[in-house]
Order: sequence, then C-alpha cells, then structure tokens
Amino acid sequence: MAQADFWLAHDFKSTFDGSFHMLFPRAKLPLQDILVPPSGDMGSSIFSSEWRIADFISLVHLINWPVVEPERRQAARRELLEMIRLSREDWKAIRAETDNDREWLPGPQQKGENPLTGLEVGEEQVQAWLATLTMAEDLLEGRALLPHFRITGKGINMKRFFDEPKPFDLVLSITGPGIAPYLESGRILTSEDFDQIQREFGGGGFLTFALWFN
Repeated sequence: MAQADFWLAHDFKSTFDGSFHMLFPRAKLPLQDILVPPSGDMGSSIFSSEWRIADFISLVHLINWPVVEPERRQAARRELLEMIRLSREDWKAIRAETDNDREWLPGPQQKGENPLTGLEVGEEQVQAWLATLTMAEDLLEGRALLPHFRITGKGINMKRFFDEPKPFDLVLSITGPGIAPYLESGRILTSEDFDQIQREFGGGGFLTFALWFN
C-alpha cells in the first residue's frame, strides 16, 4: 500500500510513456513503434540488449515527478508505520507459540533450520529485527535523520519528506539537490548503527531475513 500510494501521489505519466515499453513492448505505448525492435531482437531479460539498457537509463532520467495528490504521500508514511506496528505484533504471537510443527516463521524457542530458507532464528536475530523496526520508526517520525553521503552535520527528515511533499527527482535526490529542503540538524544515523544490526544476521544477511520476516 505504501509503495502504491507513493507512486500515485505523483504524476509519472512521462516516465511510463517514455520508458515502460521496456517492460511492456507490445502494449501500444507511445514510443513502441519507434524504439521497440522486432521481436527476435528483444532479448529475454531486461538487461539482455542495448535497447533495454537505453530505456532503463531513460526511466531513471524521467523519474522527475510532480506531486498531484500530496495526501497519498502522507498516507504512505502512515502505512509504513502500520507495517512496523504489525511486525511487532507478529513477534509477540510468534514468541507465544509453544509447538514446533512446520513453522513458516519460527521463533527462537522453535529450534531447527527452516526448510524454506535453510536458516535458524535465534534471539540475536529477533532483537536485531526489533531494533531495525525502532530505527525505521524513528526515521519515519523524524526522531532520527537519514544520512546523505555528501552532506555532513545534517540529515534528511523523512517525516517531512512524506508530509511536506515536493516534486520527486530520483537523480537529484541521490546527488543532493533534491533532498536539500528536508535537511535538518539532529541525531543522524551512522554507518555503525546499520553495521551493528547487520552483524547480528550473520551469513544469511539482513536482506534475506527482512524478506522472510515481512
């Protein structure tokens, strides 16, 4: 819901018309007849041909979206906060289980490798996940600031990013100008904050556990 509302908060028609024939080459999009090669030259994957790579570059360049429904961008933040709340509720329920029978998501008390992931959930992973939820909540509530690689002394207030929406430009957000309106002084998360959580997930890696836990 948060992802959908973020998209729909903006007018992304130019991105769709200018690059989405890369994903839907037979959908009769505006540039299909000009930029889509014959079917035999398309390639099987998104990066298997020069035309798809060129369209991917166009897609990134065209992510410069004006805000058309600001309330949807505000809703996206609330939905992310609800996801955090529900994840905490999940772990209360998981911890309360006393059986150990075909668990989709086991708790630390349910020993053994999960047949789906080949991983085992220990108390360290649960505590690291709960710490991740707290970190994400602090970012979404503006209690902590997101660092930017080229800016020192200030960080990005993500609460304001959602609640005070301005046009979203992907490239300018990465390079800096696009996030300048949301910069503030305060408690900025550091690489050590992220590294400390990452270490607790061991060989499986944070991303594997995050996909599994969610």
